[in-house]
Formats: sequence, structure tokens, C-alpha cells
Amino acid sequence: MPIGFVVRRVRSSLRELLWSHMLTSATMAMSLFVFGAFMVLQENLQHFLTGLGDQIQVNVYLEKELAAADALRLLARIRTFPEVERARHVTQEQAWRDFKAALGAQSSLLDGLPPDVLPSSFEISLKPAFRDGPVIAQLADRLKKEKGIAAVEYPQEWVERLSLVVLAVQWLKWLLGGVLFLAAFFIVGSTVKLAILARQDEIEIMQLVGASEELIQAPFVLEGMIQGVAAGAFSIACLWALFQSLRRQLASSGGWFASPEQLRFLDLESIALLLVIGWLLGAAGSLFALRRFVRTWKS
Repeated sequence: MPIGFVVRRVRSSLRELLWSHMLTSATMAMSLFVFGAFMVLQENLQHFLTGLGDQIQVNVYLEKELAAADALRLLARIRTFPEVERARHVTQEQAWRDFKAALGAQSSLLDGLPPDVLPSSFEISLKPAFRDGPVIAQLADRLKKEKGIAAVEYPQEWVERLSLVVLAVQWLKWLLGGVLFLAAFFIVGSTVKLAILARQDEIEIMQLVGASEELIQAPFVLEGMIQGVAAGAFSIACLWALFQSLRRQLASSGGWFASPEQLRFLDLESIALLLVIGWLLGAAGSLFALRRFVRTWKS
């Protein structure tokens, strides 16, 4: 296949139908931008969830009648559990001091209460592989059966809800992205049809001189690929600009995301995925539009 001829035809088409190609690229870029925005959101939610997972701990409250020596033996036993990463004993005195420190200026509300009003407890941190809801529930049930333990608490319900949010974002990303990709797919096909109609005389001449179907179709497919890659690159640039703007605003607000490192952009694999999706979208739309004209060329 004469590559030079294909490149010249592509260059001529991009120049003559510039606005049609720009409209097609903009449509694909919009679809890729929305898809990429959900990818960024999912990445940051997963990062946030991972950070919360590091903070998940099981609080085990001991019976007040439990002797100090028995508490230490129970702590040593719990530390041998395969799910436990570390565990520390919080005495009644320490729990009272921590509670007063947490109240800060309102600690005067505790005046008149005995220091032993709070029970001693164990704070148990779990290994990353054992932070799933069912595993923690099984561990809590096992701890409740231990002699000397009065109650077991763990903040797993709201973490599981956040996991559902991450899953919902992931499915919404593919659902909404699929609808937008389908729209972009047909718009690419319409642009290719316009280009074919604009070059109908040229195509007929090429058929008369014996040009192959591959040579006739190659410029249109290459145009679609160029449009798709350009759309992917433009959508990534817009995502980066929006990401930087949001990060500056959140950092200046002094909230949870005050540190720039707490927000994450797409990694190289995700960026490559957007470019590949754009490339495939452009190529597939072109081939789909060309398929109906192949029958005409053969007849």
C-alpha cells in the first residue's frame, strides 16, 4: 500500500473538512472527559478508603472486675490472632486522660465524675488483608467469647457504605461512558460519510483504475484514529487543568484535602487507557461507516 498517497489524502481531508473533524474530535473528547472524570473520582475515593482502612481498629472493652494480670494475659493471647497487626492496653486512667483531652475546653463537664467511670480496653489494629467486613465480624464474635471481655465495637458499617459508593462510581463510569461512547461512535461515522460523499468522484476514479478496497478505506480509518487520539489528548489536558484548579481551591479551603498529596490524578496506565479508547473509538466508527459503502463499491 502506498503510504505516501494515504498520508496525502489524510492531510487533504483534514484541511478541507477541518470543522467537521474538529466537531467529531470535540464530541469524542467530551465523552472521554466524562469517563476520565469518573476515573479520577474513583481513584481518589479508593485512596480515601485505603487511608480509612489504615485507621480501622477494633475496640475491646474489658469487664471492670478483670484483674490487671488477667488483662495482660488476655492481651498477649489476642496478639497471637492472625488478623491482629498490633494491640495496646488502655487503662482506666489513660482512658480518662484521653477523654478529657478530647473534650478540650469542655473538660470541666467531667468534674464530679470518678476517674474509673470509663472501662479499660484494648485497641486492636488489623492487618490489611483482614479489613473486610465479614472477617472483622468473625473476629468480633470470637473476641466476645473470650472471658473478661464486656463489649466489642468496630466502625465497619460506614466503611462498607463508602465501599458501595466506590462500586457505584465504577459502574456509573462504564454506564454513562458507554452511552457517550455510543453517541461519539455514530458521530464519527457521520463525519466519515460526509468525507466519503465529498470524495465520491475521486473514489469512483480510483475504482476504475483498480485501486484495492484497503487503499480506498485506509485514509478514512487513519483520519478516525487521528481524531480519536487528538480527542484523548485534549480530554486529558482538560482533566489535568480541572484537577489542578480543584486542588488549589481545596488546599486554600483548609479542609481534609488541604495537602496537595491527598489528591491523585490518573496514573500512566489510566492515561494510556483513555488514549487507546479514543484511538479505538475513532477507528471503529470509521470502519462502521465504511462498511455500508463497501457493498456499493463492489456492485
